[in-house]
Order: sequence, then structure tokens, then C-alpha cells
Amino acid sequence: MTGPGSAGDRARGRRTAGLGYGHWWWALPGIVLVVAIHYAATTAGGVFAFTDWSGIGSFQWIGLENFQEIFSDPAKLHALGNTLLLALGSVILSNVAGLAIAVNLNRVLKSRYVLRTLFFMPVVLSPLATSYIWKYIFQFDGPLNVVLRAVGLESLTRPWLADPQFAIWTILVVVVWQNIGFSMVIYMAGLAAVPVEIEEAAAIDGAGLWQRFWNIVFPAIRPAVAIATTLGLVNGLRIFDQIMALTGGGPADATATLATEVYKQAFSLGNFGYGAALALVLTLIILVFAVVQQRVTQGNRED
Repeated sequence: MTGPGSAGDRARGRRTAGLGYGHWWWALPGIVLVVAIHYAATTAGGVFAFTDWSGIGSFQWIGLENFQEIFSDPAKLHALGNTLLLALGSVILSNVAGLAIAVNLNRVLKSRYVLRTLFFMPVVLSPLATSYIWKYIFQFDGPLNVVLRAVGLESLTRPWLADPQFAIWTILVVVVWQNIGFSMVIYMAGLAAVPVEIEEAAAIDGAGLWQRFWNIVFPAIRPAVAIATTLGLVNGLRIFDQIMALTGGGPADATATLATEVYKQAFSLGNFGYGAALALVLTLIILVFAVVQQRVTQGNRED
């Protein structure tokens, strides 16, 4: 027999230590890629935000001139307003609809698995491809106006994507439609952790459906609410594909956002420094929303 300090134990200890040490080397390529692509590239872009670089050749350091121009330009402030509108509107509507669907599909229904798949399917589809389908639907001679004419609502027909008052709302409809399934999945995962016995006991005590949801279900799924709203805000603030496919930022920049303005200034007009300044503003806005949401989440968890 061998004692606790035998050669076999020491060999196993060396193998375990070597394996643990090797984990760092295995993760090193991923760490390098994350640092190079996310942090180094973001830092470089932040540096160029204070220059007049056109993307080619030399550049000059101009300080805060790009930012002063951004916040004094009504068009850029309008793009900022559109960015916040799409972000807040999409996160509210998609989360409310996703939660409602999740609560209903959490019941014992024979078709619940099929319905979950159907509601989640838009999430895995290409935003660019689905946006082109929606573009056909919203055309003046498209299916939407055809249906409105067929039911006697011809006065409501309009060129939805070419109307400056309605174009931004059509984009919001498309974004919400594609994000509902994502919110639904998060809430269904949260609802799976709600004890059924507590809800049944509350129902026996006479609690109504809304009382059971507000006092039992909703407090239990607060972590899911935090995750869904945080991811929804981050994704909503950088909406790009749907806008470029549906309107391209038009008509007359009515649907322009900070993300589309970054692309326009940096890659279409060659104002790379100005585009980098817009990207930095968008990054800071996303960071602020993420930090605030994390603070709110921590407060809820403590409660």
C-alpha cells in the first residue's frame, strides 16, 4: 500500500496542476482576439474621433470640434432622437408582447411547442432578408395597402416607407416583430423557475389571475426581465440592418439613426474622424444604459 505522500499522489498532483496551468494557455488565443478586436479597435476609433482623418493619408488633431459639430447639428440630434425612440420603443413593446406570449404558452397546451417554434423563428432569420420582405409589404401597391382597400379603409393607404411621418414607425414594427421571440424565450426560462405550488395555493386563497401574476410570478422573473431589457436596449440602440434595407435612412433623413450616420459619414462621405466621433457617442450611450440597467438589477436582487 502507498501512503498519502506516495509517488502516485505526487504525480496526480503534478498532472492536475499542469492541467490547470494549461487552461490559461488554451484561452489565450481567444483573449488576444477579444482584446484586439473589441478593446484595441474601440480605443483606436476613440482616438480618431478627435481628428479630422478622412480614412486615407495624414490627419490633424482637432480636439472636441467633431463633438461640437454633432451636438449643434439638428440633423444629428434628430438621428439621436430616432435612436432612442427605436431602442426604447422596441424594448418596451417586444418585452410586453414576449412576456404575454410566454405566460400563455407556459400553460399546458398541446400545440405549445409548435407555437414556440413559430414565434421564435423570426429571431434566427436574417434581419436584412426579412426587412426586404417587409419592404414589399409596406410598398404603396403592396399587400398592406391591398388589404386596407379590400376592407374599405382606402383613406388609410399611403406610401408607408416614403412618408416621413410613418417611416420610422414601420421600422419599429419590423424590429419588434423580429425581437418578440427572443424576449419570449428569456421569459419562458424565467417562468420555468416559478413554483407552481405557490401559484396554486394563491388561487385557492382567492387570488385572481392578475394578483397571482403581479405578486408571485413577476417578482420571481425579475432576473429574466433584467436580462431581456438590457439586451433589448443594447440591440435597439445599434439597429442598422432594418433601416438600411427598408429606407436607407430616408426619406430626407427621417429614419436616420446614429448607427446609419456612422456608416454614412465614415464610409460614404469619407469623414472618418467625424464618423468615429458619432460611434463614440453611440458607444457611451450604450454604456450608460447598460450601467444604469445593472444598477437597477442589483437593486431588485437585493429587494
